[in-house]
Amino acid sequence: MATDDETTGGGLPPPEPEEVQVHHDDGLDLAKALTRATAKSTPAARRRMRKKDAPGRGRVTGAHPDDRDPQLLDTTLSRLVDDHGWALELRVHGVIGRWAELVGAEIALHCTPESFADGRLVVRTDSTAWATQLRLLAPTVVRRLNQELGHGTVTLIEVLGPHGPSWKKGPRSVRDGRGPRDTYG
Repeated sequence: MATDDETTGGGLPPPEPEEVQVHHDDGLDLAKALTRATAKSTPAARRRMRKKDAPGRGRVTGAHPDDRDPQLLDTTLSRLVDDHGWALELRVHGVIGRWAELVGAEIALHCTPESFADGRLVVRTDSTAWATQLRLLAPTVVRRLNQELGHGTVTLIEVLGPHGPSWKKGPRSVRDGRGPRDTYG
Protein backbone atom coordinates (compact mmCIF):
# COMPACT_ATOMS: atom_id res chain seq x y z
CA MET A 1 0.00 0.00 0.00
CA ALA A 2 1.18 3.56 -0.76
CA THR A 3 1.76 6.17 1.87
CA ASP A 4 0.43 9.71 1.79
CA ASP A 5 3.85 11.09 0.93
CA GLU A 6 4.10 8.98 -2.20
CA THR A 7 0.63 9.88 -3.47
CA THR A 8 0.73 13.61 -2.82
CA GLY A 9 4.38 14.16 -3.69
CA GLY A 10 3.83 13.12 -7.25
CA GLY A 11 7.41 11.97 -7.68
CA LEU A 12 9.01 15.34 -6.77
CA PRO A 13 12.54 15.14 -5.45
CA PRO A 14 12.96 15.93 -1.78
CA PRO A 15 13.92 19.59 -1.03
CA GLU A 16 17.61 20.22 -0.69
CA PRO A 17 18.80 21.37 2.71
CA GLU A 18 19.34 25.14 2.92
CA GLU A 19 22.59 26.62 4.01
CA VAL A 20 22.63 26.56 7.74
CA GLN A 21 23.46 29.86 9.44
CA VAL A 22 25.22 29.82 12.72
CA HIS A 23 23.25 31.67 15.42
CA HIS A 24 24.65 33.02 18.62
CA ASP A 25 23.11 32.02 21.89
CA ASP A 26 21.98 35.56 22.77
CA GLY A 27 19.90 35.89 19.55
CA LEU A 28 21.13 39.41 18.80
CA ASP A 29 21.95 38.61 15.18
CA LEU A 30 18.47 37.16 14.68
CA ALA A 31 16.85 40.28 16.15
CA LYS A 32 18.92 42.54 13.86
CA ALA A 33 17.99 40.52 10.80
CA LEU A 34 14.29 40.63 11.70
CA THR A 35 14.44 44.39 12.31
CA ARG A 36 16.09 45.00 8.94
CA ALA A 37 13.56 42.83 7.14
CA THR A 38 10.54 44.48 8.74
CA ALA A 39 11.96 48.02 8.36
CA LYS A 40 12.14 47.61 4.59
CA SER A 41 8.57 46.43 4.32
CA THR A 42 6.75 49.08 6.40
CA PRO A 43 4.68 51.70 4.54
CA ALA A 44 6.74 54.53 6.07
CA ALA A 45 9.96 52.97 4.74
CA ARG A 46 8.48 52.65 1.26
CA ARG A 47 7.43 56.33 1.35
CA ARG A 48 10.93 57.34 2.44
CA MET A 49 12.43 55.39 -0.42
CA ARG A 50 10.07 57.04 -2.95
CA LYS A 51 10.78 60.54 -1.62
CA LYS A 52 14.50 59.90 -1.48
CA ASP A 53 14.60 58.65 -5.06
CA ALA A 54 12.25 61.30 -6.47
CA PRO A 55 14.11 63.83 -8.65
CA GLY A 56 14.05 67.48 -7.62
CA ARG A 57 12.83 66.84 -4.10
CA GLY A 58 14.75 67.81 -1.01
CA ARG A 59 15.59 65.48 1.77
CA VAL A 60 12.59 65.09 4.04
CA THR A 61 13.41 63.71 7.43
CA GLY A 62 10.35 64.37 9.51
CA ALA A 63 10.94 66.84 12.31
CA HIS A 64 13.99 68.47 10.74
CA PRO A 65 13.56 71.78 8.86
CA ASP A 66 13.37 71.78 5.08
CA ASP A 67 12.44 74.20 2.26
CA ARG A 68 8.71 73.78 2.84
CA ASP A 69 8.89 75.28 6.33
CA PRO A 70 8.18 78.99 6.88
CA GLN A 71 11.32 80.99 6.14
CA LEU A 72 12.62 84.26 7.55
CA LEU A 73 11.95 87.26 5.32
CA ASP A 74 15.63 88.20 5.26
CA THR A 75 16.61 84.74 4.00
CA THR A 76 13.88 84.72 1.36
CA LEU A 77 14.75 88.20 0.07
CA SER A 78 18.45 87.39 -0.01
CA ARG A 79 17.75 84.28 -2.09
CA LEU A 80 15.49 86.29 -4.44
CA VAL A 81 18.13 89.01 -4.92
CA ASP A 82 20.84 86.42 -5.59
CA ASP A 83 18.68 84.45 -8.04
CA HIS A 84 17.89 87.53 -10.12
CA GLY A 85 21.31 89.19 -9.89
CA TRP A 86 19.99 92.37 -8.29
CA ALA A 87 22.74 92.76 -5.69
CA LEU A 88 24.72 95.49 -7.47
CA GLU A 89 21.60 97.43 -8.48
CA LEU A 90 20.31 97.44 -4.92
CA ARG A 91 23.65 98.61 -3.57
CA VAL A 92 23.80 101.40 -6.17
CA HIS A 93 20.26 102.55 -5.38
CA GLY A 94 21.12 102.42 -1.69
CA VAL A 95 24.07 104.72 -2.34
CA ILE A 96 21.94 107.10 -4.39
CA GLY A 97 19.43 107.16 -1.54
CA ARG A 98 22.25 108.02 0.90
CA TRP A 99 23.96 110.47 -1.48
CA ALA A 100 23.98 113.34 1.04
CA GLU A 101 25.51 111.14 3.74
CA LEU A 102 28.27 109.86 1.43
CA VAL A 103 29.40 113.06 -0.30
CA GLY A 104 28.44 115.61 2.33
CA ALA A 105 25.48 117.93 2.71
CA GLU A 106 26.97 120.87 0.79
CA ILE A 107 27.91 118.85 -2.30
CA ALA A 108 24.60 116.98 -2.22
CA LEU A 109 22.75 120.31 -2.15
CA HIS A 110 24.26 121.27 -5.53
CA CYS A 111 24.84 117.85 -7.19
CA THR A 112 22.43 114.96 -7.81
CA PRO A 113 23.17 111.53 -9.27
CA GLU A 114 21.16 110.80 -12.43
CA SER A 115 22.17 107.32 -13.57
CA PHE A 116 24.61 104.47 -13.11
CA ALA A 117 25.57 101.96 -15.81
CA ASP A 118 28.71 99.91 -16.48
CA GLY A 119 30.73 101.54 -13.72
CA ARG A 120 29.89 105.05 -14.90
CA LEU A 121 28.00 107.40 -12.56
CA VAL A 122 26.38 110.46 -14.16
CA VAL A 123 25.99 113.45 -11.83
CA ARG A 124 24.15 116.69 -12.66
CA THR A 125 25.15 119.96 -10.99
CA ASP A 126 23.11 123.14 -10.61
CA SER A 127 25.87 125.50 -11.82
CA THR A 128 29.03 125.40 -13.90
CA ALA A 129 31.07 126.37 -10.85
CA TRP A 130 29.85 123.26 -8.98
CA ALA A 131 30.52 121.15 -12.09
CA THR A 132 34.14 122.29 -12.02
CA GLN A 133 34.38 121.71 -8.27
CA LEU A 134 32.94 118.18 -8.57
CA ARG A 135 35.35 117.33 -11.39
CA LEU A 136 38.19 118.20 -9.02
CA LEU A 137 36.64 116.09 -6.23
CA ALA A 138 35.80 113.13 -8.52
CA PRO A 139 38.69 110.82 -7.43
CA THR A 140 37.76 111.26 -3.76
CA VAL A 141 34.08 110.62 -4.48
CA VAL A 142 34.92 107.51 -6.55
CA ARG A 143 37.06 106.16 -3.71
CA ARG A 144 34.27 106.76 -1.16
CA LEU A 145 31.63 105.14 -3.38
CA ASN A 146 33.83 102.09 -4.00
CA GLN A 147 34.22 101.67 -0.25
CA GLU A 148 30.43 101.38 -0.02
CA LEU A 149 29.77 99.38 -3.20
CA GLY A 150 32.84 97.21 -3.51
CA HIS A 151 36.18 97.74 -5.24
CA GLY A 152 35.91 98.67 -8.94
CA THR A 153 32.15 99.25 -8.98
CA VAL A 154 32.39 102.95 -9.88
CA THR A 155 35.15 103.63 -12.38
CA LEU A 156 34.17 107.04 -13.70
CA ILE A 157 32.07 110.00 -12.64
CA GLU A 158 30.67 111.98 -15.53
CA VAL A 159 29.82 115.49 -14.38
CA LEU A 160 27.15 117.38 -16.29
CA GLY A 161 26.47 121.07 -15.88
CA PRO A 162 23.04 122.60 -15.49
CA HIS A 163 20.38 122.22 -18.15
CA GLY A 164 20.36 125.20 -20.49
CA PRO A 165 17.17 127.17 -21.00
CA SER A 166 14.87 126.19 -23.83
CA TRP A 167 14.32 128.90 -26.40
CA LYS A 168 11.31 127.17 -27.84
CA LYS A 169 8.26 129.21 -26.96
CA GLY A 170 4.90 128.42 -28.52
CA PRO A 171 3.90 126.02 -31.27
CA ARG A 172 6.08 127.50 -34.05
CA SER A 173 9.85 127.58 -34.00
CA VAL A 174 12.74 127.77 -36.40
CA ARG A 175 14.95 124.75 -36.63
CA ASP A 176 18.64 125.49 -36.01
CA GLY A 177 17.73 128.98 -34.83
CA ARG A 178 20.29 130.88 -32.76
CA GLY A 179 17.84 131.82 -30.06
CA PRO A 180 17.03 135.29 -28.82
CA ARG A 181 19.42 138.08 -29.73
CA ASP A 182 19.75 141.72 -28.97
CA THR A 183 17.47 143.23 -31.57
CA TYR A 184 17.02 146.60 -29.94
CA GLY A 185 19.92 148.17 -31.59
